[in-house]
Amino acid sequence: MNWTNFRFIDLFAGIGGIRLGFESVGGHCVFSSEFDEDACKTYEANFHEHPSGDITKIDAKDIPDFDILLGGFPCQAFSIIGKKEGFSNETCGTLFFEIERILKEKRPPAFMLENVKNLKSHDNGNTYNVIKSHLQALGYNVYESVLNSLDYGVPQKRERIFIVGFLDNVRFTFPAPLPCNQRKTLSDVLETNVEKKYYVNPRIRESRLQRIKDKNYPKPYISHENMAGSITPHPYSSCLRAGASANYILINDERRPTEREMLRFQGFPDTYKIVLPYGKIKKQCGNSVSVPVISAIAREMIKSLQRFDKLGEEAPCSIDGQQLLFA
Repeated sequence: MNWTNFRFIDLFAGIGGIRLGFESVGGHCVFSSEFDEDACKTYEANFHEHPSGDITKIDAKDIPDFDILLGGFPCQAFSIIGKKEGFSNETCGTLFFEIERILKEKRPPAFMLENVKNLKSHDNGNTYNVIKSHLQALGYNVYESVLNSLDYGVPQKRERIFIVGFLDNVRFTFPAPLPCNQRKTLSDVLETNVEKKYYVNPRIRESRLQRIKDKNYPKPYISHENMAGSITPHPYSSCLRAGASANYILINDERRPTEREMLRFQGFPDTYKIVLPYGKIKKQCGNSVSVPVISAIAREMIKSLQRFDKLGEEAPCSIDGQQLLFA
């Protein structure tokens, strides 16, 4: 297998952040699916293809053959279904089930899934255990880790769980954080000469400044308002959220981030086209992924697959009574 030129599918594609990450290591997309029509418009403007619609209505047999399945799937509390209907139906009615049925039909060598950090602890860990056990039942070796976007080059605190699986006995390690001097700062991503429309009403600004925890915090900073009304400044953005209020995060307590800045917080290149209004781009960025994190995972996956193909099955062997693994 030539892992410098591989095929992938982009499920729950959003605006294509996962696609960008895997294209950066030599992959090419052979199928995409996204339910939200606004996201499809942004995706089409940038990738020149309109994703297929509702994945629940697509027969797995109609999906082209591929090497890696990718998906940032929405999380639903399907463990409740398991309790009500028994283990035989514990994934029915959820979007994870769509991933499972496609993996079962197509048997790709690998997959990568992304979800919110709380997936791991939801329902005392039962939700994630159901997911992992179903993936393992299909024959996949499964690895998972929670990674923070701050550690991979973008000034946004965004913790997400990543689940990687291989059909063969492939050894995999998640990517190490970037050295601090290789990470972008707020100054690297903030625009200059920003239009007046992004600046908040003076009353909002004064209210924020009165409640800020550290009134001498150095600029540039981004503050966010928590549930209790406290305003906390940071040298990075808090996690972009699709459904957050308009003033959830403010730059220097003066203005909202621009569309380009929100995309930069997620590591999208400046060549990425913006074709929809502010509110829709805000939602799409909040639902998306940090591209540099995906790129880093993709590089490690491809290195692991290449090593496996070169060395063969990484099975344990014994030398002088000590069990070793081929490196």
